[in-house]
Amino acid sequence: MKVRFAPSPTGVPHIGNTRTALFDYLLARKNKGIFILRIEDTDQKRLVEGAEEKIEEILDWLGISPDEKLKQSERLDTYKKYAKELVEKGVAYEKDGAIYVKVPDEKKLSWTDAVGNKQISFEGKDVEDFVVLKSDGYPTYHLASVVDDHLTEITHVIRGEEWISSVPKHLFIYESLGWKPPVFVHLPVILSTDKSKLSKRHGAKSVLELRDEGYLKEAIINFMALLGWNPGGDKEVMSLEEMVNLFDLKDVNVSNPIFDIKKLDWMNGVWIRKLSVEELAKRVGSKDLKLVELAQSRMTTLNDFGILTNFFYEKPKIKLDQSDRIVVERLAKELSNVKTWKTEEILLVLKKVMIEEKVKMKVLYKIFTGSESGLPLPQSLEILGKEKTFERLNV
Repeated sequence: MKVRFAPSPTGVPHIGNTRTALFDYLLARKNKGIFILRIEDTDQKRLVEGAEEKIEEILDWLGISPDEKLKQSERLDTYKKYAKELVEKGVAYEKDGAIYVKVPDEKKLSWTDAVGNKQISFEGKDVEDFVVLKSDGYPTYHLASVVDDHLTEITHVIRGEEWISSVPKHLFIYESLGWKPPVFVHLPVILSTDKSKLSKRHGAKSVLELRDEGYLKEAIINFMALLGWNPGGDKEVMSLEEMVNLFDLKDVNVSNPIFDIKKLDWMNGVWIRKLSVEELAKRVGSKDLKLVELAQSRMTTLNDFGILTNFFYEKPKIKLDQSDRIVVERLAKELSNVKTWKTEEILLVLKKVMIEEKVKMKVLYKIFTGSESGLPLPQSLEILGKEKTFERLNV
């Protein structure tokens, strides 16, 4: 089995495109096959500098690196050869330096798509003449993808269902050149919460953007896999290895999945709590294991660690009113009597002050941290230490 992920480096692919790469990887690994990265850079006018490197960075970071890499701009002579062969066979014609293919009106082009195992057919009269080689010598997607899929012996073509209308053109090229077509696998399109197609205009992000926002690669991969695939049962949290073992094309859904950021947040929190304290400390860049352990259960993303623990490293700027100052003085007096600086004793003092001064815990949070909520305050003050706690009280 051989599959390919064939992005065009016209920008950084968003999560919908990267899902295709993940499904390619899962299918290849499940069947001990080969996964190829093919850079489709034949549309030279739309290329974005650095996009190719970003595509590779995404795959490497996620841990789904390809076995081989191919670049279409390095294979122009190959495409010209087959474009001319189509002309010689009488199924293509030249016009203004470009080569077009014409599908006969009476031709019927059909295939069984692996998603839903459904039969799809097109009439030749409904397929317009299409360019296979542009006047600049570069092939179009229709010719280059067919030639490369054949020459690299691709067995399964996985892509979004928006490409279904291109298949009859491709089938005609396969037939005209005497080649056997691969199995076509058209994945359901991912929708945004308003049921429109997921796009960058609707907040679709790249994996690299999600990484920078503090999402774990384990959570992103897990979340992406479930956008259109369900292995059965109610199991949702799975490692990449588990997904490889379970993956089967028959379990790819026909219905369009919804990109729900709340689901990703939930899943990211689950994966954060699955990490060891040592591993989480490494990922947030902290050497304080006690602090990481305290924050772990309250984090949705890795970036939350900085927000939750900022006051440990930097004294917050807080505006206190007169009633707050009275509470501060009371806290200073009571905390100065704490003999062993441990969570239990600190908690007793905080409770005493709250009861006798008739204030809520959020007032104490604000005095120490600048926020009205956060990590458990008694444990936080134990880690902060007595000296720094009193610094926070300006005492």
